[in-house]
Amino acid sequence: MTSSPAGSSAFFALALTTICAAVALLVRYYLPFRRTPAYVSVPVFLTIALPASIVLLVPIDLASSAGTDTDGNRGIWLTVTVVYKSWRVMYWLTFFLTWAVLPFLGEYVDSGYREPKARAMYSLRSNGRYWAIMLGSGIVGLTYYIWYNGFSFPTIKGLIMALAYAWSLVLAIYLMGHGLVAFPRSLYRYASISGRLRRLQAQAPKVHDKLTEALDKLDQCEWQVAQLTQRKNGTAREFAEWIDELAEKSSFPENRASVVGRTTTATVPPVVTERYLADLTRKLKRARHAKVRFENEWDRLVQKAVWTQAILDSKASQRLEITNTHFQRSRGGFLDRYTILTPYTRYHLYVHGIPAFFYFAWVITSLASLAVVWSECIHSLAPKLSIIGLTVVHQPASSRLQIGFGGQVVAAIWLCFMCTCAFYSLTEVKIWGNRALVRRNTYQESATWYALQLAKLTVPLSYNFVTFMPPMLVSETSFYKLLGQYVKLTPLGDNFSQHFPVFILVPVLATAFGLYKKVKNISGFGDLLEDEDDEANELAGTGGWREGRALIDREIQGASGNVLGLSHRGATSPPNERYTDAPSSSSSASLIANGESSNARRTRPERRTPAVGDDDEGNGNFFELFGARVKNTFETADFSFSRPKWLGGDDEVESGRRGRVRDRGADRGSGGGGFLGLFGGRSDEGRVRL
Repeated sequence: MTSSPAGSSAFFALALTTICAAVALLVRYYLPFRRTPAYVSVPVFLTIALPASIVLLVPIDLASSAGTDTDGNRGIWLTVTVVYKSWRVMYWLTFFLTWAVLPFLGEYVDSGYREPKARAMYSLRSNGRYWAIMLGSGIVGLTYYIWYNGFSFPTIKGLIMALAYAWSLVLAIYLMGHGLVAFPRSLYRYASISGRLRRLQAQAPKVHDKLTEALDKLDQCEWQVAQLTQRKNGTAREFAEWIDELAEKSSFPENRASVVGRTTTATVPPVVTERYLADLTRKLKRARHAKVRFENEWDRLVQKAVWTQAILDSKASQRLEITNTHFQRSRGGFLDRYTILTPYTRYHLYVHGIPAFFYFAWVITSLASLAVVWSECIHSLAPKLSIIGLTVVHQPASSRLQIGFGGQVVAAIWLCFMCTCAFYSLTEVKIWGNRALVRRNTYQESATWYALQLAKLTVPLSYNFVTFMPPMLVSETSFYKLLGQYVKLTPLGDNFSQHFPVFILVPVLATAFGLYKKVKNISGFGDLLEDEDDEANELAGTGGWREGRALIDREIQGASGNVLGLSHRGATSPPNERYTDAPSSSSSASLIANGESSNARRTRPERRTPAVGDDDEGNGNFFELFGARVKNTFETADFSFSRPKWLGGDDEVESGRRGRVRDRGADRGSGGGGFLGLFGGRSDEGRVRL
């Protein structure tokens, strides 16, 4: 007799409910439910919750397929029918949301049109090229599939599933390979408190420039709205209402109109059309969300820098206290809300405990990354040598393959680690445009895009993880019966699934050895691929971290009654002013004294480049810097000295001194002053004077 899976079913239902609750909290963290329509929040929730359940479903599928000699050691298991139907519901819902619903929905919410029909037509036109490429690839693949297997419904379904898997696997392998190196490296760098502060300071100028650019773009869009408001009487009635709606949401002051009008290149057309208003509305929405995004990013950066500086300063007194200077934020975490941590224990926690924990996590994740790379490279040649397979499956000498509860936990941890590395790369690789996740203010199009990518990556990574197991176990899983048999329907698909993961070595080596920087030097596209935490850029002698330190100090000191100075953002970046190591708040104080508004100060500063010789760590190599310093030393040095009175008296000394100053240029030109000047001679005398 076999035991009943009632306990496993209850555990599965409870775990699935927990995952849904965690996903709901995650969506609420980034999207305000009250301001987000249901046709956006519900698909985003489903697109995240369904792939998240794979972390639970894969270990259950493995245990249900493997079995054990004793049912009590089987772990969490369900009947084959329940597991297969769960896979079908999860896979096809995710497939439909990923390849049809979310692409359409992303363009729909990004459209600037007012009417739902116009938005839908815009979304269809925007996705037309995307779907045309998919259809063209499908026709080529369909020809191959029909030639190999004949025409039938399973052939068409297998083609659709295989093409979706192949494209998603390419993206997943690249992102996971990048994250296998970048994620442990980020843990290692975070453990260093001084290095963490230096990186924050190095990122500050770039973030501040992006914030300034976002403010400029928003000013330009709102200036066009202000110009349209003056001309709304000459437009159609529906356009006038549309313009009024845009004007109500704008906060463009009148005193900024002349400034922005002189600097902007955007113009209002003589004839206002629906397409122009839609484009302007879309640009205005993007500009507002870009402003919110970079404001949030800048505030978080300043807060982290202030807190990290406080941790460094606490080493002298061995006491770490959270005061109003630290912007009244519970940076210390949950425990700091209570009196459990004293300033002395908090000091040891943040100076010694947390860095030690991150060093330990760096070691563990580095070993895990090596195990994943090894398993990817070896599982097609020798599946028994796969480290991940050996840690999940237990195979006694005289019994079936066994996966108990411990093996299921290990399998879930491995799968979570692989997905974490891939998702971490989504925020590191800068080829996704201006999309970003912002707390409580994420742009709806960005939310749909990130949910789409999460669902697109989870399914191929999950099947790739299943292939690490022994082949006899893989063929028995319900996941293989649903997807694997169609991937292996042709030799091309089978070889691609088995051997393509070896290319994970390309992003791993590129990230580990800084090949992106070499790509930048050769092609000029390194800015898209370069890691933000590259120490070569952070510690380069361009004054970047010094400028960032000045920006952060100026942000803290530039506000009256507000530590961060968020109400006077423009005071942090006076136009055409160079930042020095000694920041001063005089410029912001003078602006406030003159009565200028904060909007009037929202002008984009010119690109700040340090002048030659201003920084001890200027551009160039060692020999160029050394030669420039020696040259400056001899050009600015004055080798003259005062004669004692016994050589000519005060009058002759003063006259000789005035003559040397007056004729220094002529002496150098004639060749007689530089050396003879040491003995009191002048060029007009032509002799040595005693």
